[in-house]
Amino acid sequence: MTQRPERADALRNREAVLAAADALFATSGSPHSVSMDDIAAAAGVGKGTLFRRFGDRAGLIGAVIASRLEPLRHAVREAQEAAGSSAHRRVRELLDALLSFKIDNRNLMSAAEDAGLSSPYQADHYGWWHDTLRSELAEVPGVHHADFTAHALLAAVRADLVAHLIDRQQMTPADLRAALAAHVDSVLGTGTGTDTGTP
Repeated sequence: MTQRPERADALRNREAVLAAADALFATSGSPHSVSMDDIAAAAGVGKGTLFRRFGDRAGLIGAVIASRLEPLRHAVREAQEAAGSSAHRRVRELLDALLSFKIDNRNLMSAAEDAGLSSPYQADHYGWWHDTLRSELAEVPGVHHADFTAHALLAAVRADLVAHLIDRQQMTPADLRAALAAHVDSVLGTGTGTDTGTP
């Protein structure tokens, strides 16, 4: 049985809800302060529409994250297909891209972690990042357990840690990115030549 195409009004409502939720998380002072009522009101839909469409707050947050991550995933796939960089550098660039995303979306990603979407290991987006990073780490000389190393490196860019360092300890995004690059190099070794530069 073929799936019926989504009605135009339903699609508009979905996009309005995702846009409203995205904007509210981006401007809120805390991930806890954004409620389903707030999102429904900002999107101009009934609260019941949110629950019918997304199931619960966690489902809605997951849909917002998926919509924000897709362009980044596309860019990562394109970068992986480009020739000329070592696996070590690709690992650094992958983590730098993810960290930059977490910095820009730290309220949204913290809300996901609070909702259990990023327990972090059951979330689809975590699984994708882990698999992508693990495949690159498997090509880095000296890395003997790519699966564990991928988990350990991803722990350094958890949203709650990023939010703490940026919002509580007043660390600048540039300093945080430099610290992550240095951490990756300390885990993997510094590499050789120009490949050791910060992404």
